[in-house]
Amino acid sequence: MSNANMPVIATLAKAVLGDREGTKALDTLHVAPALMAERGPTVSRAAFAMAMNVALFHDLLRRVPSGATYVADTLARGERVTFDHGALRTIRLPLGPNGALPGGEDAFTRIFVPLGYRMATVYPLDRLKMTGRAYTHADNPDAIPQFFLSELHVDRFDAEFSDAAARVFGTSRDPLDDQAQSVLARYRDGQPVPLADALTALPTILSAFDRQHDVPDFADYQLLLSRSNEAAWIATEGNAFNHATDRVADVAALADRLRAADHPIKDRLEISATGRVRQTALRADSVEHRFADGQVRAVPGSFFEFISRDIDPATGGLDLAFDTGNATGIFAMTRAGA
Repeated sequence: MSNANMPVIATLAKAVLGDREGTKALDTLHVAPALMAERGPTVSRAAFAMAMNVALFHDLLRRVPSGATYVADTLARGERVTFDHGALRTIRLPLGPNGALPGGEDAFTRIFVPLGYRMATVYPLDRLKMTGRAYTHADNPDAIPQFFLSELHVDRFDAEFSDAAARVFGTSRDPLDDQAQSVLARYRDGQPVPLADALTALPTILSAFDRQHDVPDFADYQLLLSRSNEAAWIATEGNAFNHATDRVADVAALADRLRAADHPIKDRLEISATGRVRQTALRADSVEHRFADGQVRAVPGSFFEFISRDIDPATGGLDLAFDTGNATGIFAMTRAGA
């Protein structure tokens, strides 16, 4: 796995996914040649961040059959996916952390910031009682996928909702062990991270992108769902990737093609206020979960998204922004019955 002649990103991806699946994941995505060129006994924060994203993209396809079908069709057409961003949902209780897990976005900024991400813009999602934040990589923002990290504010709901949220999310564990936190601290301090340490830390850091709390009681799930589809989604899916996004040249034409081929595509495009960012998505796949009462029930899972970005005339570069209206519309993909 740690062959000095192998690109560092490939070494990391194959270590966590296995040779076959790691190769498949890398062959699926456009990875910037400059990132793939990195070799040697240490791992830069950019290479670690990209390898982490490769593994997260692979995990999303494993959980989202409709997305896997789209990606297979894309590869069959001789094309690859340009991984634009992944989305995460978090929840913040009114007082203190979620059990042993830092509250809301804090559970992930402690990962993102040491790996070179910086918060680009805040997006109020007031209709959902949430806040979204975009995190862009400082070293190569066009090539390393962004994160759209949202946080649901429990203190904006009633006391009954707050009590149910505390019962569900207050059981959360912290997945990061001392070794992973040590590697993140070294990245934060600008120190080189040996490949062996990166190989050990990556699976642990990937485990943060999962459900950390106990299996919820169905009555609590129903109560959360009655007030917030997003809270109910987090109750079953946790901090798993909510969606991953392919950056395409013409999302409108792609949506028409997918609709004609009976893919479960959203009815209309979301278009930003500037007109430069256009998005649509496949509807969330259903997943089955066993609740605390032992009963297995189908609930909304994750989904796959598409985005087109135009050049921002003010900068001359790709417009990497998001849009509050777009995000609110895309969030509807995981509503029960959507």
